[in-house]
Amino acid sequence: MRVHAFTDDALGDLDAVGLADLLSAGKLSATEAVDAAVARVQAVDGELNAMAYEAFDRARDGARTPRPGCFSGVPTLIKDNVDVAGMPTRSGTDAWEPRPAKKNGEFADMYLATGLIPLGKSQLSEYGFSASAEHPRLGAVRTPWDTERTAGASSSGSAALVAAGAVPLAHANDGGGSIRIPAAVNGLVGLKPTRGRLAQDRLFRDMPIRIVSDGVVTRSVRDTAAFYREAEKVYRNLELPPVGDLTRPIKRRLRIALNTSGVGRGADAETKALTERTAALLEDLGHTVTESEVPVGPSFADDFLLYWALLSQAMLTTGRAFHGRTWDRARHDNLTLGLARHARRNLHRVPGAIARLKRTSAQAELFHEKYDVALTPTLATSTPKVGHLDPTQDYETIIDKLLDWVAFTPWQNITGAPAVSLPLALTSGGLPQGMMFGAGTGQEAMLIELAYELEQAAPFARIQG
Repeated sequence: MRVHAFTDDALGDLDAVGLADLLSAGKLSATEAVDAAVARVQAVDGELNAMAYEAFDRARDGARTPRPGCFSGVPTLIKDNVDVAGMPTRSGTDAWEPRPAKKNGEFADMYLATGLIPLGKSQLSEYGFSASAEHPRLGAVRTPWDTERTAGASSSGSAALVAAGAVPLAHANDGGGSIRIPAAVNGLVGLKPTRGRLAQDRLFRDMPIRIVSDGVVTRSVRDTAAFYREAEKVYRNLELPPVGDLTRPIKRRLRIALNTSGVGRGADAETKALTERTAALLEDLGHTVTESEVPVGPSFADDFLLYWALLSQAMLTTGRAFHGRTWDRARHDNLTLGLARHARRNLHRVPGAIARLKRTSAQAELFHEKYDVALTPTLATSTPKVGHLDPTQDYETIIDKLLDWVAFTPWQNITGAPAVSLPLALTSGGLPQGMMFGAGTGQEAMLIELAYELEQAAPFARIQG
């Protein structure tokens, strides 16, 4: 069943930029925008299960005197794995009793400085480890395009509510595809920025390899462009070229590498055909498209899985110290526990895996000297039904299914380079199928301008018809 909250209220079908323009012009109040967004969340969340924490009264209070900024008064959501003062951070699990954070994390400080008003926090898979949020006790997050199917993960709650029209823009972050995957599933724009592009909480900064990047999911390219423009006014990484104010399609023609074979496991027949159709569109627009392999060694998939498992082991090892006596290891799902077990059994391989993964960044830079952009499908198959990635299954079954589906996104998490998923295709069943474009370090501006061109050439499908 398809559900959405688009209606003839204060939000209409506006994106964040359109809503901000009305608010700035005084044609709409922040209180009206927030009230409409709250009503929309309440209308659809019973079907989607996308909210982790509701802060509706706080949002209404904030709307009375909204913070200044380009997005002043625009309602949003923050993914429940970054700290927001006064809100608990549960990280997609019920393994402890969370307490409200005492202060904002670095990301929330930057994000809210743009004027956005959070309605609360959005749901994710446990610690963000799964590509589908299907917690055994917190329930599954479902896509509004078909509520029998997963909304992806880990930023599933944000993506589901943006796609359903509840808010125009929401926070997401990406450690293995978790901006791009739910964007692909829910028919959204999802840009994973270059490592270090945005302010980031300490938990993610302190990783041996900083695979996590924060960003947003949106319904329009101009919203994504505007967010990075405004974020850059608050936090600027001087080691990266600026994104700037981007408002129009790219002018130069690009060298584009096409790949549908993935990292060890490739796309199915329909997804391959949809990707090739996107490649044909690029050629019609004057770009040069060449088939090419992803420049990774044969151990990349195993090395990434081991690193991912190491993060799970770290979460479980430090759980009681961070969360106190209410923390209960046994309440974690089988994927989290299985990843930690995989790490313990293979600790002797970790130094070699990390060393090989770090070398991938140099390989990627050489690749992007030859090609401006890499085109792949975001995911290897169409969106599975809820239950396919049920974390109560045994670990070996879950991980095999995950690797079949998520065969393309992890490369940029290791290299630190940017990539964007765009809703350029629909499956034969009418579901969004994202197409992914990756570029060299610091090249978000090129990806956004290419996204503008593709959005104009092949307008994105809309859930409300």
